[in-house]
Amino acid sequence: MNAQQLFSLEGRAALISGASSGIGLHIARTFAQAGAKVVLCARRLDRIEEAAAALRAEGLAAQAVVLDVTRPETIADAWTAAERQVGQAVDILFNNAGVLYTERFIEQQIERIDTVFDTDLRGAFLMAQQAARSMVAGGGGCIINVASTSGLRAGGSLASYGAAKAGLIHLTKIMALELASGNVRVNALCPGNFETEMHAQFEEKGFAEAIRKKIPMRSFGKPEQLDGAALLLASEAGSYITGVALPVDGGQVLTWM
Repeated sequence: MNAQQLFSLEGRAALISGASSGIGLHIARTFAQAGAKVVLCARRLDRIEEAAAALRAEGLAAQAVVLDVTRPETIADAWTAAERQVGQAVDILFNNAGVLYTERFIEQQIERIDTVFDTDLRGAFLMAQQAARSMVAGGGGCIINVASTSGLRAGGSLASYGAAKAGLIHLTKIMALELASGNVRVNALCPGNFETEMHAQFEEKGFAEAIRKKIPMRSFGKPEQLDGAALLLASEAGSYITGVALPVDGGQVLTWM
């Protein structure tokens, strides 16, 4: 098998949560370009249908399914619908749905704390549970939990987000340990600061320049700079990698270690 074949996703099917914009939409395109049939999932049907249609216009295999990870009753239905649309078992989960509020710990209201934990940790847990059950029954697969460097180090104004992502990283390790015998690999992808809609909050609140100066590579990441890591974790190239929390951050996490 040559290098190109190692990173190929031909014959695979991937479900991407939080896929209507940002990193989720970008990785859906990347996986589809690598040969996978992709299913874009998010809460708003109009947005994900538009996104999936744009990918199909590029000649890629993309479908759309409504999913709200904070509502457990929608998860099994979304998984079943995704497999029906692609005509095969989904064997890659890119567990990406998430929200973030940049507020000081002492000021954050319980409603926002609950929103972050329900989406970023509880929702990711339930999505991974659904995927794991299906993949073990089907003979294997891989789960990529999208965490953050905020789960690896402490950063101001990110208390609920950082706590949720730290929990997701630890959950990833437990899942990897328990699911290895079922031929399911589980890893966490930990982006640093990337140029996405979510990151725009830092620009709006005047944090961006201070953060940029602390990144050894002195720049924010572009979504395409996640492609190599995501494909490694999803493909045969990463077939012996499980339980890893992989930072992609321009060296930023090193400045807090």
